[in-house]
This record gives sequence, C-alpha cells and structure tokens, in this order.
Amino acid sequence: MWGITDEGRRVLIIDRNFLAYFYLVLDEKENPKVVFERAQRQKAEFPFIVKLESASRKLFGKPVDVIKVFCQDPDLVPKYAQLLSKVKGVKKCLEVDIRYSMRYLIDNGVVPCGWHEIEAEELENNLKVQVDKVYLAKSVPKAIEREAIPPLRILSFSMICHGSKGMPKPERDPVVIISTVTSAGDKRQFKAEKLDDKTLMKSFVEYVREFDPDIIVGYETNLQYWQYLLDRSAKLGLKLFVDRASTEPHRSVYGHISITGRANMDMLDFADELPEVKVKTLENVADFLGVMKIEKRLIIDEVDFAKYWDDPEKRPQLLRFSMENAECIMGILEGVLDFAVQLSQIVGLPLDQIGKAAVGFRTEWYMIKEAYKIGELIPERVERPYVPYAGGMVLKPKPGIHENIAVLDFKSMYPNIMIEQNISPDTYIEPSEPDPPSGVKIAPEVGHRFRKEPSGFFKKVLSSLIATRDEIRRKMKKIDSKSLEYRLIDARQKAVKVITNASYGYAGWIGARWFMKPVAEATTAWGRNIIMSAIGTARSLGLDVIYGDTDSIFITHDLKKIETLSKIIEDKIGLEIKPDKVYVRILFTEAKKRYCGFLPDGRLDIVGLEVVRGDWANVAKNIQEHVLELILKERSPNRAVDFVRQFVADLRKKKVPYKDLIIWKTLTKPVDEYEVKAPHVEAARILEKEGWTLTIGDKVGYVITLGSGRLYERVKPYALASYNDVDTEYYVTNQVVPAALRVLSMFGVKEEDLISFKPAKTQTLSDYFGGG
Repeated sequence: MWGITDEGRRVLIIDRNFLAYFYLVLDEKENPKVVFERAQRQKAEFPFIVKLESASRKLFGKPVDVIKVFCQDPDLVPKYAQLLSKVKGVKKCLEVDIRYSMRYLIDNGVVPCGWHEIEAEELENNLKVQVDKVYLAKSVPKAIEREAIPPLRILSFSMICHGSKGMPKPERDPVVIISTVTSAGDKRQFKAEKLDDKTLMKSFVEYVREFDPDIIVGYETNLQYWQYLLDRSAKLGLKLFVDRASTEPHRSVYGHISITGRANMDMLDFADELPEVKVKTLENVADFLGVMKIEKRLIIDEVDFAKYWDDPEKRPQLLRFSMENAECIMGILEGVLDFAVQLSQIVGLPLDQIGKAAVGFRTEWYMIKEAYKIGELIPERVERPYVPYAGGMVLKPKPGIHENIAVLDFKSMYPNIMIEQNISPDTYIEPSEPDPPSGVKIAPEVGHRFRKEPSGFFKKVLSSLIATRDEIRRKMKKIDSKSLEYRLIDARQKAVKVITNASYGYAGWIGARWFMKPVAEATTAWGRNIIMSAIGTARSLGLDVIYGDTDSIFITHDLKKIETLSKIIEDKIGLEIKPDKVYVRILFTEAKKRYCGFLPDGRLDIVGLEVVRGDWANVAKNIQEHVLELILKERSPNRAVDFVRQFVADLRKKKVPYKDLIIWKTLTKPVDEYEVKAPHVEAARILEKEGWTLTIGDKVGYVITLGSGRLYERVKPYALASYNDVDTEYYVTNQVVPAALRVLSMFGVKEEDLISFKPAKTQTLSDYFGGG
C-alpha cells in the first residue's frame, strides 16, 4: 500500500499476513461433513493450500453450505479451484475471480483515498522504491474518519508528436514537445532537437522522478499517449521509469495504465460525467468547467502538428498550444478531484481505476463490498447474450416550438421503486413457485412477483445509499457553502448519487454478476406505470404535457399547478417530483429523444439533434447549431433561411474553411480486410500507396471531389487534395441542406428554398408556439 503520512512523508506498507481464498459451494443433497473430509484428503495434492474451513453463507438470499479454501499463492487460485470443483459433492466454485488486491481491501475495510491507522515496523529500503519510509504491517489497517485530503503532488502533462505521414506512429515519429504543469505552480517544456527526441524523453523521465508526483494526469493518456511513450522509449532504447519502483507503466484492469506507486488519471475518463459536453475534446471540457474559455484558446488540429513544428514562425504557436493543454488538464483535475476521491472511497476501487471503470463495474464493486458485510456470496460473471426488455416510458413529443416549459424529474425514481416493491434477485419468485406467506408484489404489465418480506439485497443496499445521501445533504445545510468541508461533502453526495442511480441499469446489464432479467423488466414496468399516472394527473390539473422520457415529464410551467401536482404524486405514490430545469423555449421534432431547448442563461441544450454520424463534415454540424440558435434565441426562421442561403453562397465561392469540409472516419480493421468499398477505406488505400502507414484506430480524413461515379470513387485524402478539387455541390446537397432541413422543414422550408434566392414561403414562429 502506497500512502502519505500525517507529516507528509511518502511511505510503502507491506502486509504479508493476508491469504487469498475462494469457496466450494456444496450440493444440497450431500452431507457437508463428508464433502469436507473428501476435500481435506485432496489437500495434500495442493502444496499451496494452507487450510480449509466449513462455513455457511447465502447465495441469492438462500442459505448454502460452503468450504472456504485458503491459498498461499493468489496466482494458483483459478487452477486449484478448477481441480477441487471435481470433488464429489462440490456443486461449483465461487469468488475465484475476485482480484487478490480487491479481496484485501474489501475484507479488511481498507478505503482507497482514505485515512487509516496501522501498527507497523520500519524496514530497510532494499526494494529501492522512491519513498521516505518502508514499513512491514503488524496489524490490519483500521479506517478512521477524516475528511481532509493531504497536500498531493500533482503533475499534468500534454505531448505533441510529429506525424509526417498521417497519424503519428511511435516506431517512426518522434515526440517533439512535452509540456508539464505541477501543483506547485512550476511550468516546463521539453523540446526535441529538430526531430531527435532522445534527450527530451530522458529529461521528462528525470523531471518526473525529481518532482515525485502522487498523481500524474493527462487527457487521452489511457487511450493512447502512455502507450506511445512506452513504444517510443523502446524504439530509442530507453526505459520509461516514471513510477516509484523503477518499472515501466503497464496496462491493467479496465484498460487503464498503471504506474506503480502513483495514481495515473486520465481526464477523458471523467468526461462522461458531463453529459452537457457533447463532443469530449479537451478544449470543450475545459470550456464547460470554466478552466479556459474556448474563444481564448489557440487550437491546432493534430494533423497540422508537423506543419507547425517544421515552420520556425509557427512553432511558437504549437508550444503555446501544448502548454495551454497542460494547464487545462490541471484545471480539469482540480474541478473533478474531490468527486473522484469520494467516488473511489464509496466504490472501493483505487483512484487510478475509478475513472476508467464503466458504471456497471463501479456499481458492482460497491455491491460486492456490501455483500461481504452480510455474508452473501458473490455470483460468478457469466457470458450471456443480450436479452432485450422494455425500457422506460418515452412519450411521443408534440412537434413544434413551445414556450415556458418545465422539466419535472422524479427524485431517484428507479431506486425508490426497487426499494418500495422489494425488487431484488433474491426476492424474485419463479413462476412455478407458490406465493410465500408474507405475500407478494406483482409488477404491472409483466406480472413478475417479488416477496414482500424480508428485505432483499438490492433494497438493503439502495436504502443505505439513499439514507446516506439524505444525511449528507442535511449536513450540507448547516455548513458554509464556501468552506472546504462543504466542497468535500458535496462531492461525496454527488458520488453517492451516481452509484444510486446506476443500480437500476446494473440489474439489466448482461455483464452483471447479479443479472436477472425479471428484476430489470419489473422495475421499468412500474416506472412506466408511474409516469403514465403522473401524466394523467398533470392533464387533470390543466397542465399541457409536451413530452415524457423515462423518469421525467415536460409540461407547461405553471408554478402553482406544479406544486399541486407534486403534492398529489407524493401523497399517492410516495415519490418526490420537482422541476429540474425550465426552458424559455423548446423545439421538438417528431422523433423521440430529439429536441433543443433555450435556457434562461442563454445556453442551448441540444439533445439528439446534433450531427453525430461519422460521415458528416463540420459544415453540417455548424449549420445546424446556428439554425437552432436563430430560431430559438431570435425567434426567426426567416433569418435562419437567409443564413443558410448565404452559407451556401459562401461555400460555392470557396469562402468556407477547407478544414470544415473534411469528413473523418476511424479504421476499425486493417485496410486490406475491408470488403466493402467505403469512402474512408478508399482514401486509406490512396494514403498507403503514398507511403503512409495506417493501423486500426487511425482516423482517415477525406473530401469529396469533382467527377462522376460512386462516392468512394470520388474521394481524396484531404492532405492530397485542395479546395479546387472539392465538389462543393455535394456538400451543399448532401451535408449543409439536410442538416438545416432537419430543423427548418418544420416551418415548411424545402430544399429549393435554401439553394435559390427565391422568397421562401416559411410559416412564422408564432404558428409553432404550443405545437405544430
């Protein structure tokens, strides 16, 4: 365990007392004592088995007899489990796949990013690790209550690679800039000498070891940059010893990069916590969090890095861009660190894993912790096909534009349903089973039954989470909102909320250990029933219901009637519903989950309308967003039409930036394995003929050129083409106009209205207030 003491010393604690173990679950028909004796006789064949113990546990709430097998070598657990599972009377083995390190944390109540007390004796640092002290544990670590985070040494970095022929390749292309920012305020840049990056790499490694950070943070570092540095170091005959144990970074669980003794954090992993940021670029995330506004940033596309580096006049701009990236990364970390620490503590996953782990895995580790406390065995993970089931209620929207619309959200609707109805894998009653004496809860529509008593595993876990969050929020009301304590416990309540709300989805996730389709199906069925009841009540009060989605309804914003509605629902169903946001104006298309709302603070909230397909260029996305702005902010479809016409005219005159015409698509397999003649594949083939090296995951940028034939016959890699090659009419009719019409067609606008200068017969915006 790597830690920081009260005095700020960096320490390594070694505990040699914990044994790995797994369970043999016994057949109900067999005598547990007889099976234990059989397993005991086999023990001699397995030299690393230390002891066997008979025990009782629960599996899906039902008591089972087990044998607990303790093993000295964690790596041998899977092999020994497989062999012992063949002992007569053993039904199966469980908890074989729980990692030894996680087993240690769970069983001993060790909390990542938490304070602990431990009895230990100092050892000589024979391991040559980069710490102040090494200790040998003499007791189990004891968690202690303390909110404060010690002063951490943090290093953020960004890097620029010189890709002369497309996406940079570490075996060929050097790292030309690494920019760093530290929590101590130090800013440095390591630069290649022309295209020789050996000194740069050495200097960077030396600096990391000199500064000795507790956390190293980057953006897309798990995805690509650490691997690039590793591969580049190998090419140069260097070792990337940036950890505390003189070993190189290595890929670990969930695909994260592990740096021994330090926490490696990738801010891209936390960008999913920001649904408002549609495109998760570093500059967009930094802009949203107020770290550095995008209009103040110098932004250079990756494909232009080599061009800027090679030009002495442009190189200072590339250096500035790289340093701003490092500054943004540090700023983002400062914004999310409290949340990440609290999430790590609650879930039990270490700080470097918590961001990369998918929501399902986060929820599962929390449940594994809770299962251990009540003696519930952890089910094995089973490969299973996707099983569809009806989801939450999504009401068909009223297309058109509506003013003054409130979005009412049910507070933790699905977790509360699971608590109220006692929905859990261990309370589900199979169709062939009779009703228990305690009675049953029957799900609407689907008819699944769940026993009323005793409380199921999910109910216990969720009740605890909701009670914890309510207690935190009560505490927050008594604390100064500007204090450090408030900031920390606010981060904690947000982390608790994330896990609570993820629990419903977990039940229906096919990768879940506690997967059970009837649990997910029943929860959504009760949810749909509640939403329909709420819609009926709202309409009876004279509120116009515009749309409904999963756990929220969009209605006319009438404060008095909404208060009445909330009280009726709380009295009738026992659930809290309140306004989440209010739109000044909102536009719905005829499709579900596609709308755009204008918020009181001037922002547009775009859901599902943005162009996200890989075969759209930036011109399409830009035009659509500007059209939405003109309609919702300025209430002028006519101005939107004029804007599109002018844009079309500018495009035909080649006044639109060339880079906005590039269509980007990622290669998902080697170029020669593609059988379909797709545009991006043909562009990739052209690049390969020009000597470019392309691999899986590379983005290929191309433009559509003048000429005849199929689309794939008219592509050119953008780097090998110029504006004179571009078929501007293709972009007008296949990119700009369709993106604009997705919104403007609601006002009677047709294609010919946008590509000619004849007056368009558009309806006025007022025709659309209250629905089309």
